[in-house]
Amino acid sequence: MKKFTLHDLPREERPRERLKKVGVDNLSLAELLALVIEKGKKGENVLTIAQNLISHFGNLENIKKASIEELQQVKGIGFATACKLKAVFKLGEKAQVSSTEYGQKIESPKDVFSLLKNDLGDKKKEHFKILSLDSRNKLISIDDVSIGTINANLVHPREIFKTAIQHLAVSIILAHNHPSGDPEPSEDDLEITKRVVEAGKIIGIDVLDHIIITKTKFFSFKDEKLI
Repeated sequence: MKKFTLHDLPREERPRERLKKVGVDNLSLAELLALVIEKGKKGENVLTIAQNLISHFGNLENIKKASIEELQQVKGIGFATACKLKAVFKLGEKAQVSSTEYGQKIESPKDVFSLLKNDLGDKKKEHFKILSLDSRNKLISIDDVSIGTINANLVHPREIFKTAIQHLAVSIILAHNHPSGDPEPSEDDLEITKRVVEAGKIIGIDVLDHIIITKTKFFSFKDEKLI
C-alpha cells in the first residue's frame, strides 16, 4: 500500500519547506501536526490527516489530553503516530520547567504551585511528583514518581527516596494533583505523607512540604501544620 508523505505535496506547500522559508512561528497548527505525523495513508496526505485530527478533537488541548486509543480513532492515525504525538506533548510539558528554573530557590508553597499548575492542573489521573532540593532550598530536579487512577495514587516511600538519593537531595517536597478540583487531602494522602516524613527522618532527608494541586488552588501540608 503506497503511503503519501510530505513529498507528495507541491514543494511550496510542504511544511518543512514552509518552516525553512517563513519560520516555525508562522506555520499553522495543521502544518505543525503534519511534521510530527510525517506519513500519510492511501488517498490522504499528511496535511489532510492533521486536519482530521483537529476536526475530531476540536482544539490542541483536547488532542494533548487524548489517550493513545482515542488518537487512533482518527482516520490516518496509527499506533506509532499516536505514540509520537504523546511524546511530543510530554516534551512540551517538560520544557515548561525550563533550565533556568532549575537552581531557583523554593521559598513558599506558592512557588511549587506556580511551577506545576500548568503540568498537573488538567490531568485526569493523579500524578505524584517529587521536588529535590539542595542545602539552600534550590531546585535540583522535578521527577515523576507514579501515576494513579482518577481518585487514588499508589506510591511507596522507597520510590520517593530512591529519586532523592540519586539527586543527592538534602530535602524534598512532595506534590500531586487532585483531578476532582478539591485540594483537601484524603485519608490516603495523610497516611502516605506521614510515612514519607518518618522514612525521611531515618534516611536523613527532610520532607519540607506536601502540596496538593488543582487547576486553580493548592493545599500545603506545611501551612496547615500537618508537617
